[in-house]
Amino acid sequence: MGDVAMTVPVLRAFTKQHPEIKITVLSKPFLKPLFTNIENVNFYAADVKGKNKGFLGILKLFKELKQLNITEVVDLHNVLRSKILRTLFRLKFTKVAFIDKGRKEKKALTRTEGKIFKQLKTTHERYADVFRELGFKLDLSNPEFVPKQTLSDEIVAITDIKNEKWVGIAPFAQYSSKMYPMDLMEQVILKISKKENIKILLFGGGKKEIEILNNLANKYANTINVAGKIKLEQELTLISNLDCMISMDSGNAHFAAMYGIETITIWGITHPFTGFAPFNQPFKNAILPDLEKYPNIPCSIYGNKVCEGYQNAMRSILPETIVETILTKLN
Repeated sequence: MGDVAMTVPVLRAFTKQHPEIKITVLSKPFLKPLFTNIENVNFYAADVKGKNKGFLGILKLFKELKQLNITEVVDLHNVLRSKILRTLFRLKFTKVAFIDKGRKEKKALTRTEGKIFKQLKTTHERYADVFRELGFKLDLSNPEFVPKQTLSDEIVAITDIKNEKWVGIAPFAQYSSKMYPMDLMEQVILKISKKENIKILLFGGGKKEIEILNNLANKYANTINVAGKIKLEQELTLISNLDCMISMDSGNAHFAAMYGIETITIWGITHPFTGFAPFNQPFKNAILPDLEKYPNIPCSIYGNKVCEGYQNAMRSILPETIVETILTKLN
């Protein structure tokens, strides 16, 4: 979801700078709400687990897409499925461009010996480069964000009317190596929940995560769990009304950044230098482990590979550091 969410500021910039161009976004059905507020952008759902599964399914999808009179194909994913689809378009003499994921420099950034520790091109700029390859000028330096959305009665029934600062906390990630230890996160929640005029909204998904978040919400004042209570479209509306989002290196950080929300990210064995930091957020919003104690960070691009002895790297981040950063942003 994070990779898809990172396309949103790029598409908003593109449609502003090229209002005569119509874009069709192809992705999984549940991600449609990400694109509902972008002019000249239509969404086409790919049923990759049903009718569009496998090669024959991709062939069927290609035949459907041909009816849209597509003149250029931008592949921002560059995986087997998208490679097959773009090849079918190319065989029909359609212009095609695809993302360069920078695997060589990412490998140099994450290796233990001979590590080249430097900021790599952001994923947002890599996405923009694909459009540029097709001859479109695209500048991401002056962004316009998705506007704040109106809270529905269903959301207000959960959160109540907003009369204070709202802090979103999304403590989960795909890999445990990217998750701030829950006992330390609980200390953060405890300290923030005691502050006046601040309400904490907890985000997550999945049965186990919802259970954990419900326990936290029941335990601390001014803390509400919204996970499992609203759909993605409503969750995005709620995020657009936050004053601050605290997230791991995960999708919720990119959701918040879509709206220009102050987004604080907590990093484990990954690092903003990989290019996956939230859009238009200052580097100081990234809270990192002790890099003197853990000099091989980043060990991994996605968090699926952990350097030996780095399992507890995030414990070098004090809860007080996170709390102080949150309060500074709110003030």
